[in-house]
Amino acid sequence: MEPTRIHSNGDSLFQDITFAPDIPVYATTAAYNKDPCPNKLHLGIGVYRTEEGKCHTLNVVKQVEQTLANDLSADKEYLPITGMPEFNKLSAKLMFGSGSPAIKESRVVTVQCVSGCLSLRVGAEFLAKHYHQHVVYLPEPTYGNHPNLISAAGLTLKTYRYYDPKTLLLDFQGLLEDLGSALTGAIVLFHACGHNPTGVDPTCQQWEQIRQLVRQRGLLPFFDSAYQGLVSGNLDDDAQSIRMFGCDGGECFVAQSYSKNMGLYGERIGSLSIVCKTADVARRVESQLKLIIRPLYSNPPIHGAAIVTAILKDRDLYQKWTNELKAMRDRLVQVRRQLYDSLCNKGTPGDWSHIIKQLGMYSFTGLNKDQVDFLTREYHIYMSSDGRINIGGLSSKAVPYFADAIHDAVISSLPSSTLA
Repeated sequence: MEPTRIHSNGDSLFQDITFAPDIPVYATTAAYNKDPCPNKLHLGIGVYRTEEGKCHTLNVVKQVEQTLANDLSADKEYLPITGMPEFNKLSAKLMFGSGSPAIKESRVVTVQCVSGCLSLRVGAEFLAKHYHQHVVYLPEPTYGNHPNLISAAGLTLKTYRYYDPKTLLLDFQGLLEDLGSALTGAIVLFHACGHNPTGVDPTCQQWEQIRQLVRQRGLLPFFDSAYQGLVSGNLDDDAQSIRMFGCDGGECFVAQSYSKNMGLYGERIGSLSIVCKTADVARRVESQLKLIIRPLYSNPPIHGAAIVTAILKDRDLYQKWTNELKAMRDRLVQVRRQLYDSLCNKGTPGDWSHIIKQLGMYSFTGLNKDQVDFLTREYHIYMSSDGRINIGGLSSKAVPYFADAIHDAVISSLPSSTLA
C-alpha cells in the first residue's frame, strides 16, 4: 500500500536552519586538499607525518595488527561498558606508574573511552552530575575543542593566564595569580605535557608549585594527556605532572589518548582515569560512569584497545614502541633546530629562539593572522590563523621553503620606513 503523501507548501521542516560556521582546522584541511600547488604544505591538523607527508603508522602497530589479523580465535563481541579490562589496567599503569600508591590501594578507576575527546566529555558529564562546583578554568589559549567538549556538558568556562604573547613563553606568575584567586573547588584543566597550541610547558619545579597551590585552594585538577612520550622522548618523564598529583592523596581526573603517541588517530582510542580518596569511592564512581557512557556510545570499540593492550603487555613490543617514540621525538627536535637555524641564517627580523624552547608537536610561531594569510596566499602554506604550526607535519626537506616563506611574510609586514 502506498503511503499517503504529505501535502504542504513545499517548505522543509528545517527550513529555518542556518549554515553553521566552518570548523577552522577542518576548513584548513579542506582548502589544502583542493590546492593543486605541488609545493603546498599542511601544518594545521596535529598529525605526525613522514618525510613524504603521509600519516605515519608505527612499525610496532603494523606488527600487532598482522598478529591480530592472523588470530582466528578472536571475535568481535561487544566490550563491557567500561571497555577492555586489561587495557584499562595497563593504561592506568602507564599514566600513574607501576609503583603508584593510588593503584595499589585500588583508588583509581579507569574506563576506556573514544579517544581523548570523549574521555574529556565523559569526565565533564560526570562532574556536571556529581560535583558541587560547575566552573572549569581553561588555560589561555588551549586546544580548540576543549571549550566545546566541556561546555556541552553544561559546565561554565573561565580562563587562567598561561601563555605570554610578548615573550612567547609561559606566563607563570599570571598563572599562579589566576589560580590563586579561582573559585574554591573549581575544576582546572591542565595539559599534562606538550601544551596545545603553544608547545610551552611548566618545569617540574613549577608543576610542584602549581600542585601545592591547587591543593591549598581546594581546586580539582583535570589533566588532558595527549602527547605522553613525544615531548621528552620518555614516557615516565612526560607523566611527571600527573604523577605529582596522583600520589599526594588528593583526587584528580586524567583524559588519556593514544592518537599521537601510537599513531592511532582513526582508531579513536583513549581512557578516562579518576583518582579517588578511597577504594569504596572509586567503585561508586565507576558505577556512575557506566550510566553516563551507556547513552553516549554504550561501549567502546575493540580494535584500537586490542592494539594498545598487545603493545603495553609485551616487553619486546613495548620496547619497540618506546624506541619508535624516541625516534619521533628526536625528529621533532631536529626539525625545530633546522627551522630556527634557517631563520637565523637568513637574518629574519625578530627573536626566533622560542621555536627551540617550545616542546612537543606544536610551535606557536608568533606570526599574526595577516602573516599567516600571506603564507597561504603566496606560498600555499596552510596553518592555524593564530600562528600555530604542527612541527610533526613539517619535513626536513620542506624547512628551507617554509623558512623562505616566513622570512618573506615578516619582511612584507614591516613598515616601509623600517626597510629603508
